[in-house]
Amino acid sequence: MQAAAENPSTPRRPLDVEDYLDIIRRHKSWLIGPTFAGLVVAVIIAFLWPDTYISYATIQVTPPQVPDRLVPSNVNMEMSQRISAMASNILSRPTLTNIIQTYNLYPRERARQPMEDIIERMRTRDINISPITPLNRSSRLQASTFRISFAYQNRVLAQRVTADLAGRFIEENVRTRSSQSVQATEFLKDQLAQAKKELDEVENKLADFRVRHAGRLPDQVDRNMQTIRALETQLGGVNDAINRLAQEKLLLESQLRVHKEQITSLASGGDLAVVATRSSRVAEIERQIAATEMALTELRERYRESHPDVQRLQAQLAALRKNRDQLLQQDQAKAEPAKPRTLTPEQVRLLRSAEASIAQLESQIEAKNLDMQAKLKDQAQLQKLIRHYQSLVESSPLVERQYAELTRQRELARARYEDLSHRASVSEMATDLVNRGQGDKLELLEPASLPERPAKPNRLVIVGTGIGAGLMLGVFAVGAREMKDTSLKNLKDVRAYTKLAVLGTVPLLENDLVARRKRRLAWLAWSTAFMVGAAAMAGAMFYYYYGNRS
Repeated sequence: MQAAAENPSTPRRPLDVEDYLDIIRRHKSWLIGPTFAGLVVAVIIAFLWPDTYISYATIQVTPPQVPDRLVPSNVNMEMSQRISAMASNILSRPTLTNIIQTYNLYPRERARQPMEDIIERMRTRDINISPITPLNRSSRLQASTFRISFAYQNRVLAQRVTADLAGRFIEENVRTRSSQSVQATEFLKDQLAQAKKELDEVENKLADFRVRHAGRLPDQVDRNMQTIRALETQLGGVNDAINRLAQEKLLLESQLRVHKEQITSLASGGDLAVVATRSSRVAEIERQIAATEMALTELRERYRESHPDVQRLQAQLAALRKNRDQLLQQDQAKAEPAKPRTLTPEQVRLLRSAEASIAQLESQIEAKNLDMQAKLKDQAQLQKLIRHYQSLVESSPLVERQYAELTRQRELARARYEDLSHRASVSEMATDLVNRGQGDKLELLEPASLPERPAKPNRLVIVGTGIGAGLMLGVFAVGAREMKDTSLKNLKDVRAYTKLAVLGTVPLLENDLVARRKRRLAWLAWSTAFMVGAAAMAGAMFYYYYGNRS
């Protein structure tokens, strides 16, 4: 049946169902063998692979008992960020090393691998932290939850480690929350103390500036103007009093002059009526001079010397004084040398009366002089005060800019101090709320579970995968052998190759002894293989159920 090899260009005929069944019959050992081998290997792997138990613990994030609108939180970190930060601390190398040593985890691995690799495996493969509900501030009105799990070969240790991790999360949250709140409060207190110091410095500068520029400050200008107006009113009153005193003094001096002229006339024998008339004219001019001087003083208080009214009164005053001096000179020119004569009793009486009036008038004039000196002193003092306040008002614009800058700095420092004071007070209440345990916190919603069944491996999946892989390997081997075998297997192949009708067939004749020997060897080989495979599977199962109890 090797004729097909002499004509390799002849194409093969299409295979039908009978051909596929014939292929399976001829290569059944190549299908059963790999499939059985896959079964044995899968069973051994499935039962030698140690069980892994997963323990779960659920932690709930409870919102604060006091609403944020009453006591705002002084920590702005989102809960998801806080969970991530706490997970980084808890899954750090020192913490995991402590857990491994405390519960004596991974004894075989520690004997063969460095601690860094074991910690990395524990962090990435065995520990899992996953949220169940969103961990953000939008869900503060409802409790957020997340789950912690730990996978290990010993289910009791898995439960203990999970409980330990959950406890560490709760403790770390309390410590972190309290630490962050205290740090925020301390920071605000430091800022408040610094702001108070800056405010005191600015207020001290402002107070010192007020002392150094008292009366020149912008808010004192109106008061200074009122003071100036009050002083000018007082000065006007003093000037009026001075003018009145001057007028009264002139009148007294005029009367004194009249009485002295009477005495002179009596001594010289003159006519008293003429003396009286002349003295009244001089007194009238004296009164006009006093009135003009008073009016001139009032005008000088309001206008300068170049003002027309001031110049007119000055000219009028000069004319009056000139007339007075002329009258006095005429009186002196007409006066005759006194001749001694004998006075009548009436003249003696008039002379004594005039002398008494002169003494009285001189005392009154002296009193007017004293009053005049007091008023002049008051006038000088008031004028000095007016000039002082006028200088303060004039210099006020020079310090206004510096005063406004210091005032602005004080307002800014005060606003910053009040803001920080409010924030520090609110932060202190938030810290007290956290210390009382009334802030947002973590609570153990479900304690660490004790797993009843291993989570992996899935032995049915492993065995099924092994059988499938063995069967696929067998199919591949059968296909390869069939493609390599180009011999003619049956009458269909002969007819397709020779294109001739087949009249008969001769079966292959073999020695019965040789055939039986081949069958015995085949059965022996298959029996041995099945026994070895069964023993291996039984040993793996025995090890799983009995040998691994410890």
